[in-house]
Amino acid sequence: MIEKMSLVANARMYAVTPAVAAAWRALFDRVARDSGVPLTWIDHAAPAPLEALWARDDLGAAFMCGYPFASAASKPRLLAAPVPAPARYGGRPQYCTDFIVRADSQFTQLQETFGGRIGWTVAHSQSGYNAVRHHLLRHERPQPLYRNWVGPLVTPRGVIAAVLADGIDVGPLDSYVHDLLKQHDPATASRLRVVESTTMTPIPPLIASPIVDDATVTRLRGSLLACADAPEMRATLDTLLITRFAEIGAAAYDIFPRWARAADAGGVPAPRGIT
Repeated sequence: MIEKMSLVANARMYAVTPAVAAAWRALFDRVARDSGVPLTWIDHAAPAPLEALWARDDLGAAFMCGYPFASAASKPRLLAAPVPAPARYGGRPQYCTDFIVRADSQFTQLQETFGGRIGWTVAHSQSGYNAVRHHLLRHERPQPLYRNWVGPLVTPRGVIAAVLADGIDVGPLDSYVHDLLKQHDPATASRLRVVESTTMTPIPPLIASPIVDDATVTRLRGSLLACADAPEMRATLDTLLITRFAEIGAAAYDIFPRWARAADAGGVPAPRGIT
């Protein structure tokens, strides 16, 4: 029975610094105690593929990008989604992609990077790939907008490194990752500048394995939703730049495959390898 399995938890997608990773671990420890569902923290650090994490039968709580979630043949169990605290999120479980350049570059608008080099993370990423291609539909011309699509850069840190090393002119950065960096790694964030952002879409949710039973999912979800009401969790949530967790339905993520199809139909290149 799944109740007797040892479930694992992971927050690699948003564990942007050691301090933030420690806060996520503290949150999952609290969720485990409150729900009565034991959770063992695992790092699953890059370059280990996130697909391998999401495929684990013993996955109890982990962030999953909305694009692969919506495309999954066997749907993971949705737990809840974070509501980022910064004002631009409007108190909703949403995020966007920031197009970043070096702070000391000459670029002030996304259009000024056309003809240059753009980075991308991995083909299953919403913020680092799918959102980029869809956003460029509003700018697409008969000729490709960029001379090179450079990737896969795999992680947000990979995109940042490529921007700062002048390996690319512009790159996509998950906006919640970006805000966490501003708070916890200002030295790096200060070297970046946003020239444009995509529209807001549902933020990656916390999910469990498809085989986790209903009772366990209910307990885990209830504990996540109750975090905002627990005074002892306030400092942890502040570190994570979230106000609360919210329930979200699977249908909210159906927009992402539609975006991919629109980009394909619109002729936006679909890069597959390093260029």
